[in-house]
Amino acid sequence: MIVAFSLSPMSSDPTGSVTEAVASAVRVVRESGLPHETNAMFTNIEGEWDEVMTVVKRAVDVVAEVSPRVGLVLKADIRPGYDGQLTAKVERIEEALGD
Repeated sequence: MIVAFSLSPMSSDPTGSVTEAVASAVRVVRESGLPHETNAMFTNIEGEWDEVMTVVKRAVDVVAEVSPRVGLVLKADIRPGYDGQLTAKVERIEEALGD
């Protein structure tokens, strides 16, 4: 499965910055060893159901350590028997575009 998720911590920083809290969540994902990528809006992670959801929960937990409230947006592509889709899906689109 591939999960795209985004965490929104509350911030008491006068600038509204949540960079440090989000960085701590991304660190959890990177340390998991699962295939992943982070973009401006979401972090995508690929693996089996239990291992992916464990990482998402750990990411929420580290953000909750510094934020009294955490919003979570999560979208999942559940396709048993397939792996490597984090890059394969994009490669198929690029191939269709002829690039």
